Amino acid sequence: MRTTSVLLSVCVLAVGGLVVADEAATGTNVIPTVDGPLVIRPIEHATFVMEWNGKTIAVDPVGGAEAFENFPQADLILITDIHADHLSNETVAALASASTTVVVPAAVAEELPQGDWAQVKVLANGASTSWQGVTIEAVPMYNLDPQKQKFHPKGRGNGYLLTLGGKRVYIAGDTEDIPEMRALENIDVAFVCMNLPYTMNVAAAADAVLEFQPKVVFPYHYRGKDGMSDLGEFRSLVAANPAIDVRVLAWY
Repeated sequence: MRTTSVLLSVCVLAVGGLVVADEAATGTNVIPTVDGPLVIRPIEHATFVMEWNGKTIAVDPVGGAEAFENFPQADLILITDIHADHLSNETVAALASASTTVVVPAAVAEELPQGDWAQVKVLANGASTSWQGVTIEAVPMYNLDPQKQKFHPKGRGNGYLLTLGGKRVYIAGDTEDIPEMRALENIDVAFVCMNLPYTMNVAAAADAVLEFQPKVVFPYHYRGKDGMSDLGEFRSLVAANPAIDVRVLAWY
């Protein structure tokens, strides 16, 4: 009798007291939609890719071409703010083609290279546009604390609310737990930041999530000046509403 051994390997990462299984192995990075799966591919910090319906959507692409070597050129690029962890002209140029749409706030548009390298759409807070079956709404992102407003003044940057395949996806950008976030409704997927001193702490992020009640929340952008935010604490606080699914991916 011959015995065949099958070895299954799962990559794990310790983050904030949690052991995070490789998202590709667990499926935690997949959101079903009526037009096929929405697959989340974290790159680092605020940078990620969403694959959906044959389209590649890059959010705050930084890290140069090498960070995206396993992806095709982007069909859609969303940029939230002017800081270097959100905007890299080198990376945008590597990902974009003449057919790529790049959605940005005005402050970012002023920093982008000129020319016909992509189709740039400028959105102010509250404005929206449509793109190949996706509705894109620019939503506010800013600091509430007067001492921190120098980091993210109201109106300069955009968070984004996407509607695609029957799902509503909220990308917070760099923000505190602002009233506009807390007032969100019917959010299927949320990407929520938490890093001091630039955005908000874990308790504020969790409290806001408990108020607007997304079905799934991905903590991201959680590296601050003094290290990583405690995602174990975030998960424990959000557990007050067991209907909210906290999914921790490998962002670092």
